[in-house]
Amino acid sequence: MNYTRIIPNQNIRFKILSLIKHVPDRLIIIIQYYLKLSRIPNINNPVRFTEKLQWYKLYYRNPLMTLCADKYKVREYIKSKKLDGILNHLIGVFENFDEIDFTSLPHRFVMKTTNGSGTNIICKDKSKFDIKDAKSKIETWLKRNNYASGREWCYKNIKPQIIIEEFLEDSMSSFEGLNDYKFFCFNGRIEYIAVDVNREIAHRRNLYNINWNYIKVYGNDACSFGDCLEKPKKIDEMLRVARKLSKDFPFARVDLYLVKNKIIFGELTFYPWTGYVSFTPDEFDFDLGEKLALPVKY
Repeated sequence: MNYTRIIPNQNIRFKILSLIKHVPDRLIIIIQYYLKLSRIPNINNPVRFTEKLQWYKLYYRNPLMTLCADKYKVREYIKSKKLDGILNHLIGVFENFDEIDFTSLPHRFVMKTTNGSGTNIICKDKSKFDIKDAKSKIETWLKRNNYASGREWCYKNIKPQIIIEEFLEDSMSSFEGLNDYKFFCFNGRIEYIAVDVNREIAHRRNLYNINWNYIKVYGNDACSFGDCLEKPKKIDEMLRVARKLSKDFPFARVDLYLVKNKIIFGELTFYPWTGYVSFTPDEFDFDLGEKLALPVKY
Protein backbone atom coordinates (compact mmCIF):
# COMPACT_ATOMS: atom_id res chain seq x y z
CA MET A 1 0.00 0.00 0.00
CA ASN A 2 1.21 3.52 -0.76
CA TYR A 3 0.71 6.20 1.84
CA THR A 4 0.48 9.95 1.36
CA ARG A 5 0.49 12.13 4.46
CA ILE A 6 -2.10 14.81 3.88
CA ILE A 7 -4.58 16.45 6.23
CA PRO A 8 -8.23 16.39 5.07
CA ASN A 9 -9.30 19.72 3.54
CA GLN A 10 -5.68 20.92 3.68
CA ASN A 11 -5.76 22.18 0.10
CA ILE A 12 -8.83 24.29 0.85
CA ARG A 13 -7.10 25.75 3.90
CA PHE A 14 -4.05 26.72 1.86
CA LYS A 15 -6.21 28.36 -0.80
CA ILE A 16 -7.98 30.46 1.83
CA LEU A 17 -4.68 31.47 3.41
CA SER A 18 -3.28 32.43 0.01
CA LEU A 19 -6.21 34.78 -0.53
CA ILE A 20 -5.22 36.72 2.59
CA LYS A 21 -1.48 36.63 1.92
CA HIS A 22 -1.31 40.45 1.89
CA VAL A 23 -2.53 40.70 5.49
CA PRO A 24 0.49 41.62 7.69
CA ASP A 25 2.40 38.65 9.08
CA ARG A 26 2.10 39.76 12.69
CA LEU A 27 -1.68 40.02 12.54
CA ILE A 28 -2.10 36.63 10.85
CA ILE A 29 0.22 35.00 13.39
CA ILE A 30 -1.71 36.45 16.34
CA ILE A 31 -5.04 35.31 14.87
CA GLN A 32 -3.76 31.79 14.11
CA TYR A 33 -2.15 31.43 17.52
CA TYR A 34 -5.39 32.47 19.21
CA LEU A 35 -7.51 30.11 17.10
CA LYS A 36 -5.17 27.19 17.81
CA LEU A 37 -4.36 27.79 21.49
CA SER A 38 -7.19 30.05 22.76
CA ARG A 39 -4.86 32.77 23.97
CA ILE A 40 -3.21 35.86 22.53
CA PRO A 41 0.56 35.49 22.19
CA ASN A 42 2.92 37.95 23.82
CA ILE A 43 5.19 38.66 20.86
CA ASN A 44 6.84 41.84 22.16
CA ASN A 45 8.08 40.12 25.33
CA PRO A 46 7.64 36.40 24.66
CA VAL A 47 8.16 33.91 27.48
CA ARG A 48 6.63 30.69 26.24
CA PHE A 49 8.41 28.61 23.60
CA THR A 50 5.35 28.84 21.35
CA GLU A 51 5.43 32.63 21.66
CA LYS A 52 9.14 32.84 20.97
CA LEU A 53 8.70 30.79 17.81
CA GLN A 54 6.28 33.46 16.55
CA TRP A 55 8.92 36.14 17.26
CA TYR A 56 11.45 33.89 15.48
CA LYS A 57 9.24 33.82 12.37
CA LEU A 58 8.82 37.58 12.33
CA TYR A 59 12.19 38.95 13.29
CA TYR A 60 14.99 36.43 12.71
CA ARG A 61 15.61 36.08 8.99
CA ASN A 62 18.95 34.42 8.47
CA PRO A 63 19.23 33.41 4.75
CA LEU A 64 20.90 30.18 5.85
CA MET A 65 17.51 29.09 7.22
CA THR A 66 16.01 29.19 3.72
CA LEU A 67 18.82 27.01 2.38
CA CYS A 68 18.31 24.51 5.20
CA ALA A 69 14.51 24.43 4.87
CA ASP A 70 14.84 23.51 1.18
CA LYS A 71 14.64 19.70 1.01
CA TYR A 72 17.19 19.66 -1.82
CA LYS A 73 19.58 22.52 -1.05
CA VAL A 74 19.95 21.45 2.58
CA ARG A 75 22.25 18.78 1.17
CA GLU A 76 24.77 21.57 0.47
CA TYR A 77 24.69 22.53 4.14
CA ILE A 78 25.14 18.92 5.27
CA LYS A 79 28.15 18.57 2.98
CA SER A 80 29.64 21.84 4.24
CA LYS A 81 29.64 20.27 7.71
CA LYS A 82 31.55 17.25 6.37
CA LEU A 83 28.58 15.00 7.08
CA ASP A 84 27.99 13.64 3.57
CA GLY A 85 27.71 10.12 4.99
CA ILE A 86 24.35 10.81 6.67
CA LEU A 87 22.57 11.87 3.46
CA ASN A 88 19.99 9.54 2.01
CA HIS A 89 20.69 8.44 -1.57
CA LEU A 90 19.29 10.98 -4.03
CA ILE A 91 17.70 9.35 -7.08
CA GLY A 92 16.83 12.58 -8.89
CA VAL A 93 15.66 16.17 -8.75
CA PHE A 94 13.08 17.54 -11.19
CA GLU A 95 11.52 20.87 -12.14
CA ASN A 96 8.16 19.30 -13.00
CA PHE A 97 6.41 15.95 -12.72
CA ASP A 98 6.47 15.13 -16.43
CA GLU A 99 10.28 15.01 -16.41
CA ILE A 100 10.20 11.85 -14.25
CA ASP A 101 10.91 8.58 -16.02
CA PHE A 102 9.11 6.06 -13.82
CA THR A 103 10.55 3.11 -15.73
CA SER A 104 13.99 4.04 -14.42
CA LEU A 105 12.91 4.33 -10.79
CA PRO A 106 13.52 1.52 -8.30
CA HIS A 107 10.70 -0.66 -7.00
CA ARG A 108 10.37 1.52 -3.90
CA PHE A 109 11.13 5.21 -3.46
CA VAL A 110 10.10 8.40 -1.70
CA MET A 111 8.93 11.47 -3.63
CA LYS A 112 8.71 14.90 -2.01
CA THR A 113 8.61 18.58 -2.83
CA THR A 114 11.41 20.90 -1.77
CA ASN A 115 9.19 23.76 -0.63
CA GLY A 116 6.96 22.29 2.06
CA SER A 117 6.48 20.09 5.07
CA GLY A 118 4.54 16.85 4.98
CA THR A 119 4.49 16.86 1.17
CA ASN A 120 5.76 13.31 0.82
CA ILE A 121 4.60 10.32 -1.18
CA ILE A 122 5.96 6.93 -0.19
CA CYS A 123 5.95 4.22 -2.83
CA LYS A 124 6.41 0.70 -1.48
CA ASP A 125 5.42 -1.09 -4.68
CA LYS A 126 5.92 0.63 -8.05
CA SER A 127 3.64 -1.87 -9.81
CA LYS A 128 0.71 -0.49 -7.76
CA PHE A 129 1.79 3.15 -7.82
CA ASP A 130 -0.94 5.56 -8.94
CA ILE A 131 1.02 7.99 -11.13
CA LYS A 132 -2.03 10.10 -11.97
CA ASP A 133 -2.91 10.59 -8.31
CA ALA A 134 0.72 11.34 -7.42
CA LYS A 135 0.94 13.93 -10.20
CA SER A 136 -2.19 15.67 -8.97
CA LYS A 137 -0.85 15.90 -5.41
CA ILE A 138 2.69 16.92 -6.37
CA GLU A 139 1.54 19.64 -8.78
CA THR A 140 -0.79 21.03 -6.11
CA TRP A 141 2.04 21.07 -3.58
CA LEU A 142 4.45 22.76 -5.99
CA LYS A 143 1.99 25.63 -6.46
CA ARG A 144 1.25 25.94 -2.77
CA ASN A 145 2.33 29.09 -0.96
CA ASN A 146 3.69 27.51 2.19
CA TYR A 147 4.83 30.87 3.53
CA ALA A 148 1.26 32.17 3.44
CA SER A 149 0.13 29.29 5.64
CA GLY A 150 1.88 29.92 8.95
CA ARG A 151 4.04 32.88 7.87
CA GLU A 152 7.10 30.70 8.37
CA TRP A 153 9.63 33.00 6.76
CA CYS A 154 12.22 30.39 5.82
CA TYR A 155 9.85 28.85 3.25
CA LYS A 156 9.20 32.12 1.44
CA ASN A 157 11.93 31.98 -1.22
CA ILE A 158 12.39 28.25 -1.74
CA LYS A 159 12.34 27.17 -5.39
CA PRO A 160 9.62 24.50 -5.82
CA GLN A 161 11.13 21.25 -7.11
CA ILE A 162 10.58 17.52 -6.83
CA ILE A 163 13.15 15.21 -5.33
CA ILE A 164 13.11 11.43 -5.29
CA GLU A 165 15.13 9.58 -2.68
CA GLU A 166 15.76 6.00 -1.68
CA PHE A 167 13.03 4.32 0.37
CA LEU A 168 14.27 3.59 3.88
CA GLU A 169 13.19 0.81 6.17
CA ASP A 170 14.59 -0.70 9.33
CA SER A 171 13.77 -4.28 10.19
CA MET A 172 15.39 -3.71 13.59
CA SER A 173 12.57 -1.39 14.69
CA SER A 174 9.69 -2.86 16.68
CA PHE A 175 7.35 -0.20 15.29
CA GLU A 176 5.76 0.36 11.89
CA GLY A 177 8.07 2.45 9.73
CA LEU A 178 11.15 4.31 10.90
CA ASN A 179 11.78 5.72 14.35
CA ASP A 180 12.12 9.48 13.87
CA TYR A 181 14.56 11.06 16.35
CA LYS A 182 14.05 14.81 16.78
CA PHE A 183 16.72 16.79 18.63
CA PHE A 184 15.69 20.13 20.14
CA CYS A 185 18.80 22.31 19.87
CA PHE A 186 19.52 25.80 21.14
CA ASN A 187 22.71 27.28 19.60
CA GLY A 188 23.97 23.73 19.28
CA ARG A 189 23.06 22.79 22.85
CA ILE A 190 20.69 19.81 22.89
CA GLU A 191 18.04 19.82 25.59
CA TYR A 192 15.49 17.19 24.57
CA ILE A 193 14.95 14.35 22.13
CA ALA A 194 11.51 13.46 20.82
CA VAL A 195 11.01 10.07 19.20
CA ASP A 196 8.08 9.66 16.80
CA VAL A 197 6.90 6.16 15.87
CA ASN A 198 4.07 4.62 13.82
CA ARG A 199 3.66 7.82 11.80
CA GLU A 200 1.28 6.28 9.27
CA ILE A 201 -1.03 4.16 11.41
CA ALA A 202 -1.11 5.26 15.07
CA HIS A 203 1.25 8.18 15.61
CA ARG A 204 2.93 8.20 19.02
CA ARG A 205 5.73 10.30 20.53
CA ASN A 206 8.02 9.99 23.54
CA LEU A 207 10.25 12.68 25.02
CA TYR A 208 13.69 12.13 26.56
CA ASN A 209 16.53 14.24 27.91
CA ILE A 210 20.05 13.77 26.56
CA ASN A 211 20.72 11.06 29.16
CA TRP A 212 17.80 9.12 27.72
CA ASN A 213 15.58 9.60 30.76
CA TYR A 214 11.92 9.39 29.79
CA ILE A 215 9.95 12.59 30.41
CA LYS A 216 6.16 12.61 30.79
CA VAL A 217 5.31 15.45 28.44
CA TYR A 218 2.73 15.21 25.68
CA GLY A 219 1.77 17.38 22.74
CA ASN A 220 -1.78 17.69 21.46
CA ASP A 221 -0.87 15.96 18.20
CA ALA A 222 0.57 12.69 19.54
CA CYS A 223 0.31 10.57 22.69
CA SER A 224 3.18 8.78 24.39
CA PHE A 225 3.86 5.08 23.79
CA GLY A 226 5.32 4.54 27.27
CA ASP A 227 8.85 4.15 28.58
CA CYS A 228 9.70 1.09 26.50
CA LEU A 229 12.27 2.30 23.97
CA GLU A 230 15.88 1.29 24.52
CA LYS A 231 18.60 3.89 24.27
CA PRO A 232 19.97 3.81 20.70
CA LYS A 233 23.46 2.39 20.39
CA LYS A 234 24.45 5.32 18.18
CA ILE A 235 23.00 8.00 20.46
CA ASP A 236 26.35 9.66 21.16
CA GLU A 237 27.09 9.95 17.45
CA MET A 238 23.57 11.24 16.80
CA LEU A 239 24.06 13.89 19.48
CA ARG A 240 27.33 14.93 17.86
CA VAL A 241 25.66 15.26 14.45
CA ALA A 242 22.73 17.25 15.87
CA ARG A 243 25.07 19.67 17.66
CA LYS A 244 27.09 20.23 14.50
CA LEU A 245 24.04 20.89 12.33
CA SER A 246 22.31 23.23 14.80
CA LYS A 247 25.09 25.41 16.18
CA ASP A 248 24.51 28.13 13.55
CA PHE A 249 20.97 28.83 14.78
CA PRO A 250 19.36 30.15 17.99
CA PHE A 251 16.95 27.24 17.67
CA ALA A 252 16.71 24.31 15.29
CA ARG A 253 15.20 20.87 15.52
CA VAL A 254 17.40 18.27 13.87
CA ASP A 255 15.56 15.16 12.67
CA LEU A 256 17.54 11.97 12.20
CA TYR A 257 16.77 8.34 11.45
CA LEU A 258 18.70 5.28 12.52
CA VAL A 259 18.48 2.76 9.70
CA LYS A 260 20.17 -0.59 10.26
CA ASN A 261 22.36 1.17 12.81
CA LYS A 262 23.31 3.92 10.34
CA ILE A 263 22.43 7.58 10.91
CA ILE A 264 20.40 9.16 8.09
CA PHE A 265 19.49 12.85 7.94
CA GLY A 266 15.78 13.70 7.93
CA GLU A 267 15.37 17.47 8.00
CA LEU A 268 16.09 20.72 9.81
CA THR A 269 13.02 22.42 11.24
CA PHE A 270 12.96 25.93 12.70
CA TYR A 271 9.30 26.29 13.68
CA PRO A 272 8.08 22.87 14.88
CA TRP A 273 4.29 22.54 14.78
CA THR A 274 4.34 26.14 13.39
CA GLY A 275 4.56 27.08 17.06
CA TYR A 276 0.90 26.18 17.53
CA VAL A 277 1.17 23.26 19.95
CA SER A 278 -0.31 22.67 23.37
CA PHE A 279 1.81 20.76 25.89
CA THR A 280 0.73 18.70 28.87
CA PRO A 281 1.83 19.83 31.38
CA ASP A 282 1.59 23.44 30.19
CA GLU A 283 4.75 24.30 32.16
CA PHE A 284 6.83 22.60 29.48
CA ASP A 285 6.04 25.49 27.13
CA PHE A 286 7.72 27.83 29.63
CA ASP A 287 10.61 25.41 30.17
CA LEU A 288 11.44 25.33 26.44
CA GLY A 289 10.92 29.07 26.26
CA GLU A 290 13.51 29.64 28.98
CA LYS A 291 16.05 27.66 26.96
CA LEU A 292 15.52 29.71 23.78
CA ALA A 293 17.55 32.92 24.05
CA LEU A 294 16.26 35.09 21.25
CA PRO A 295 18.89 36.86 19.16
CA VAL A 296 18.82 40.45 17.98
CA LYS A 297 16.47 41.05 15.08
CA TYR A 298 18.10 39.85 11.85
